[in-house]
Amino acid sequence: MSVIPANLISDFLSVLRDVAPVAVVVLFFQLLVLRRPLPNPKSIFTGFLAVIVGLYLFLIGLDIGIFPLGEEMAKRFSHPDTQSLAVIFAFCMGYSATIAEPALLAIATKAEDISAGGLRSFALRNAVALGVAVGLTLGVYRIITGGTLWIFILSGYVVAISLTFFAPKEIIPLAYDSGGVTTSTITVPLVTALGLGLAQNIPGRDPMMDGFGLIAFASVFPIISVLGYAVIIRLINRNPQIRR
Repeated sequence: MSVIPANLISDFLSVLRDVAPVAVVVLFFQLLVLRRPLPNPKSIFTGFLAVIVGLYLFLIGLDIGIFPLGEEMAKRFSHPDTQSLAVIFAFCMGYSATIAEPALLAIATKAEDISAGGLRSFALRNAVALGVAVGLTLGVYRIITGGTLWIFILSGYVVAISLTFFAPKEIIPLAYDSGGVTTSTITVPLVTALGLGLAQNIPGRDPMMDGFGLIAFASVFPIISVLGYAVIIRLINRNPQIRR
């Protein structure tokens, strides 16, 4: 039995349809608004072609690898004897996937450069990764216990907003931006498949009501962890006794 999906052509056309608006907007503004010729058209064409092929292969990878893996793990974790392992897995996956996220690495490096070393890249990445790990852990716990999503999310934002009043002003925009760069292209499909799989296999859970929402957890709690890290560093710097 072949592992390659049967709808190869439809998937490829779907990728073309998704990329086409971006190409149209770029060409429209470059040629008609800015009235400038394309710099190095061959490189631009090659880049768009690479994006199309890459997205196409990524979709195939999701169909034959990531989604089945997430669903299989969810089936095993949905058993009452292994539900605690699902919480541990969510924490470990959230931390390990985030700490190596290229977008986070780029932002953390830029932040360290702009702050002249005052904000360490490695420390920021660890703070964000810890926030994602805690967020996914609470998200999986909510699915297992049947908790209400809005209570968790609202509580998270209340904590984040409260920390905003105590955190250094220069770190606040970075903290809120960190919530948007924490979910990688591999983590999101796997987490989504895990959440839906748990909701489908745990009695009394609704996949639509309980299966989604993990990504929201992964976006809110990094804000809290970065703001909390900044507040702690400020307290340490202001109190010599703590520093000792």
